[in-house]
Amino acid sequence: MSKQSGRGRVSGLPEWDRCAVMGVVNVTPDSFSDGGRFFDTTAAVKHGLELVAEGADLVDVGGESTRPGATRVDEAEELKRVVPVVQGLASEGVAVSVDTMRASVAERALAAGAALVNDVSGGLADPAMIPMVAGTGAPFVVMHWRGFLEGGNVKGVYDDVVAEVVDELHARVEAVLAGGVTPDRIVVDPGLGFSKDAEHDLVLLAHLDRLLGLGHPLLVAASRKRFLGRVLAGPEGAPPPARERDAATAAVSALAAHAGAWAVRVHEVRATADAVRVARAMEEARAAGNAPGTDGKRAAHDSHLTPGAHAPSPAHSTPHTPGSEGAR
Repeated sequence: MSKQSGRGRVSGLPEWDRCAVMGVVNVTPDSFSDGGRFFDTTAAVKHGLELVAEGADLVDVGGESTRPGATRVDEAEELKRVVPVVQGLASEGVAVSVDTMRASVAERALAAGAALVNDVSGGLADPAMIPMVAGTGAPFVVMHWRGFLEGGNVKGVYDDVVAEVVDELHARVEAVLAGGVTPDRIVVDPGLGFSKDAEHDLVLLAHLDRLLGLGHPLLVAASRKRFLGRVLAGPEGAPPPARERDAATAAVSALAAHAGAWAVRVHEVRATADAVRVARAMEEARAAGNAPGTDGKRAAHDSHLTPGAHAPSPAHSTPHTPGSEGAR
């Protein structure tokens, strides 16, 4: 799978020529990131439309907090929270993703106009999820998941986090395929922050190429997460509040876009929308620099040097030392 083909196409969704931006609307009273600011349906729909105006390509609507220690809401309450918001946004032409672990909620949301199912359990929390998704033909996000984050059930122990996450995601994708979801409708997500420490999250971000090697478009959801707070605080400091991690989130978005991610999921859209567009512009500039004839232009430039002269070294260059490629 090429970087561009993996990024740009999921059947049933629009095609973008860059990393897409998925804005987040939490219709919950206990979200770790926004503390219930959009719990009301009208406020949630308004916020989703604002995210689109700021550059979101999709809006992910969820009615159940997945933060560590959160208590699950019942099915009726989740439906009450999610479906009217999905319907309101879809009626305005917004591409909507529904963030749920329940097949019944996903099915009702799809009927209300959602275009994508984003299940943090990858279909493990509800056995009815995969058959329902397969039957509707909806695109499906398969996230790496080791269980509910409650009662100390974190299971964040790894010998090799990249290899284990890749292997476990591969096994889950195979199960989803066996359940009838077609390969062109599967997106994978490494599940940053889910059963993972800050060090695990950073190592996974440093090896997105291994996750892209699974052969499916990649969603990166790093927004405002604890590992960013740990990075910003340093070894001795207190992590800043979630809403003060947006600049760090945009930095991760730029890096993920450069690595070939299909989409990034974020709470604050504007900075990330700018970041992914800059990453795309750099890709285009790099492609133009590698176009046929470029070497000839350089050769022609060098031919104008006086005999015996050498082309000047780039500013701020550093001498090559064995192994220095790995430190770039």
